[in-house]
Amino acid sequence: MRKKIVVGLSGGVDSAAAARLLQEEYDVTGLYLDIGLGGGGAADAAAVADALGIPLERADSAAALGEQGCAPFAADYLAGRTPLPCARCNPAVKFPALLALADRIGAGFVATGHYARAEDGVLKKGRRANDQSYMLATLPREILRRVIFPLGDYEKGEVRAMARAWELPVADKPDSMEICFIPDGDCPAWLARRGPVPPPGDFVDGAGNVLGRHRGCHCYTLGQGRGLGVSGPHRYYVSAIRPAENQVVLSDGSDLGRTRVSCERPNWIAVDALAGPMEVTVRLRHSKSETPAVIFPRGDGVLIETALPVRAPTPGQLAVFYAGDTVVGSAWIA
Repeated sequence: MRKKIVVGLSGGVDSAAAARLLQEEYDVTGLYLDIGLGGGGAADAAAVADALGIPLERADSAAALGEQGCAPFAADYLAGRTPLPCARCNPAVKFPALLALADRIGAGFVATGHYARAEDGVLKKGRRANDQSYMLATLPREILRRVIFPLGDYEKGEVRAMARAWELPVADKPDSMEICFIPDGDCPAWLARRGPVPPPGDFVDGAGNVLGRHRGCHCYTLGQGRGLGVSGPHRYYVSAIRPAENQVVLSDGSDLGRTRVSCERPNWIAVDALAGPMEVTVRLRHSKSETPAVIFPRGDGVLIETALPVRAPTPGQLAVFYAGDTVVGSAWIA
């Protein structure tokens, strides 16, 4: 008898291809997480399950997402931080739902269509062009030990080609690039629909001189240089957000570089704990850019010292530490 596995089917091409690959070795069950927004995801996931001949279950994750994803997202923005909801959702909502079904049906493993690899509880990068290890670096080892990422050795073009060859119904479906609970991508409007938001206030420079009016502190993020509507002797960038004063501080961007970054709530994956200084490379945002750094234990958190200045490390975002292809761990930028 083949081993059982539960795969998260989102209705997209990546999870569909992951399920098809897994069928070569496992008895696959699909799970669609319903966040209560409608759309075509459920129908597409059902079409994929039907095409593959696998059972599909549906889990209502709207309440869990609201508590673990939407509420912290809103709180971060209103506090002047820039949240990263997918990195919060993965360990708190998505993977627990997959594991709950796996435990119920006696499956030892779960899988998703992420472009990464997991080996004996250690997270590793996928292929460079599509690597998604950054967003998965908040997963604890006890979850990673039961996770398989079938697409870790593939690039997106290869996955689409396989999906077409397998005649999967979502082979040419466009990728979704937005936050799942804000499908139109308009975060300020979503916040305004949710409840009170900060009123318009002053753009100021570092000395407190008023440069213009902003639309509300929740409409901006550190390092932003577009959509400010302020003219002057140089291009302006957001260099600080002060919710208590209802001010957004602008500068010419020369003050955005940092070589020391303080982080909190670390999640160690390849090591049990940070016992002393460690040389790593670090990603401070969801991009392929890595910077050589040394990380130090600092109380319950982590201090990062980079070899070269990094631009606008942003509170609310994630710092992910690498040793080659291996994810050492992560921590939230404070």
